[in-house]
Amino acid sequence: MARSEVCELCGSSEDVSVLELPVSDGSEDQSIYVCANCKSQIESGELDETHFNCLNDTMWAETPAVKVMAYILWHKLGRQDMVEMMYLEEDELKLAQQAIDAEENKLVYKDANGVELHAGDSIVILKDLEVKGAGFTAKRGTTVTRIALAPNDPTHVEGRVNGTKIFIKTEFVKKA
Repeated sequence: MARSEVCELCGSSEDVSVLELPVSDGSEDQSIYVCANCKSQIESGELDETHFNCLNDTMWAETPAVKVMAYILWHKLGRQDMVEMMYLEEDELKLAQQAIDAEENKLVYKDANGVELHAGDSIVILKDLEVKGAGFTAKRGTTVTRIALAPNDPTHVEGRVNGTKIFIKTEFVKKA
């Protein structure tokens, strides 16, 4: 049976596109059709529970990828009652759990004000920092452009100050 181009979550036919599951192998079996509204909420992580009441019907879909996405969204919305009501095959449940685990283990880098930092952002140093081994002080107010995120350590970012690549604690920076 061919899948139509309407949002497989809410049923909208406006601005429909394909969205892969968070831990997809890239196959058509691990993607769903979603409208722009559902897609933007899923990608931003800011879910409107009222909009996603549509999952009450969607969670019973025959398409495995749609059921997996419904499971993931119910989990993100904190609706354990709905998660427990769903029935997923073993492989579907494994895929959903991988996506949930990947999301929960995702490192989040935040500046001193709690604003999320991303690779390529610009930051401003909030206090004079002595740079060990380089023999200079990174002055307060210095803007560091095109930062990199320290691998496996959300408390540090990497950037160039005075032409030297340094690690800077995120508690001493704010997003520019």
